[in-house]
Order: sequence, then structure tokens, then C-alpha cells
Amino acid sequence: MEKLEVFDCSNAFIASFFTDDRGCAHCNREHTLIYILSGELEISDGGRKTILHPGECAFMRRDNRMWLHKRASHNKPYHSVVMKFSRDFLKQFYHTINQRELPSVSKREKVSLMKFPAARRDVKNLFESLIPYFEADLQPDEAIINLKMIEGMRAILNTDANLYASLFDFVEPWKIDIVDFLEKNYMNELSMEEIAHYTGRSLATFKRDFKKVSDLTPQKWLIRRRLEAARNLILKGGMKVSEICFDVGFKNLSHFSKLYKEMYGIAPTLSAI
Repeated sequence: MEKLEVFDCSNAFIASFFTDDRGCAHCNREHTLIYILSGELEISDGGRKTILHPGECAFMRRDNRMWLHKRASHNKPYHSVVMKFSRDFLKQFYHTINQRELPSVSKREKVSLMKFPAARRDVKNLFESLIPYFEADLQPDEAIINLKMIEGMRAILNTDANLYASLFDFVEPWKIDIVDFLEKNYMNELSMEEIAHYTGRSLATFKRDFKKVSDLTPQKWLIRRRLEAARNLILKGGMKVSEICFDVGFKNLSHFSKLYKEMYGIAPTLSAI
């Protein structure tokens, strides 16, 4: 049995419920907090394995690919709640911070996953306060969502001062959002020089700034984003694989199929079944 519920506003709360074991490749489009209610979650990231048990929480940086193995345990299903932080929310939150609160030293972490210390009462209270909404299938209003997102953001920042640098760019804070531009234009045939120009940068500055927001090269980021978009369209149904291939920005069907199978372990035509 599988159950997935999403409260999506300017940000999203997601609850997943599985009665059997599930494994999947996963990439966060947004910075994410995940909290385990029951069962356990094994996360493989760059050769490192982290296991989350009930009551435990972890922060996952955006634009990192991981393998998630969700397990039912002790006769209880796997049940988790996820909180995602959109770029718009982060921009708004950044401008509410008292500049005196900013750490004098904050270094962007290379790790993509940070497990929170155990027995964090603030984290437990935050996530368990969301459960009644899912159980009652009741969409909270935007004001409540915003308050919960602020609680989540405070929980992250109170965990490690270096997470300030992971969440916010203090060198040129929100000058021109490269990822926002690419999200809107990933399907278009643009050269790196054109992308740099449209985001107000020289090519060298664009490449340097891109390293601040992703561990991938711009080319690999675009390929992965196109594959993710293609998979969503395939699973949604209603379009031929060949149509999807060209709609998301690929120019060659066989090349698209090869890349898709490398990423998802199955041919796109089989995903559509």
C-alpha cells in the first residue's frame, strides 16, 4: 500500500506512507527537512549511508542526488513528513533576519545531508503539529504554512551556523537567480554564453556563481532537469515518449532514451506502461 499526501502552497508539506519497502533515486529541487514518524529511512549519499529512525530528522541540501530506501519496521509502516523550502520563501526569510544575527563566519558545507542531533524537542513539536492536518485531510491556510516554515527554518539555522551559507548567498545575495532562470528555460536551446548573458554575467562569472548553487556543471544540471521533467510527463500520461523528448529540450530520441535509462534504470517507453 502506498499513500502520498501533499499540501502545496508557496512551499510544500509532504507526507508519505508505505506498508512495504521502497527504494528510489531522489534529487531535491529545494532544500528539505525530513522527519520520520515510523519505520526507517536509509539514505545513501556519495558512498555514505545514514539511517533515520522514528523521531529523527535530517536536512538535505538542494540539487543533490541520493538513494532513499524506505522500510516498514516493527510491524509499523514507513511514515514520514517532509518540509520543502522554496527559493521565494528563502528570499523573503533572508530579508527578515536581523543582520546582527548573522554569524561572523559561515562556510558553505560540501555535504549534502546533515542528520540533526537526537531528541530535538523543537523539531519533534514542529512535525508532530502537522500530523492532524494530514489525518483529517485538512489543508492549512497559508498563514499557518508560513509560520510552520519559519519554525522549520529556525530549526535548521539553530543546528549549525554553517547552514546559513548553504541556505543564503552572502557574497551577492539574490543578485540574479541563476536557478530560477534555468527552471524557466531548461527546455530551450541556449548556449552557456547565452545563459550567462541573459543572467547578467560574463561566462567566467556565470560558471563561478553556478558553483555556489550546485555541485553539478551547468550542462549536467540541464540534462538532469530535462530528464526529471520528462519522467514527470511520462508518468502523467497522455503524450508519446517522442513528443516528450523534444518538448523538454532533447534533440535526439535515442540519446534521450540512453540518458533516461542511465538515470532511472528503465527505458522511457517502459516507464510509460
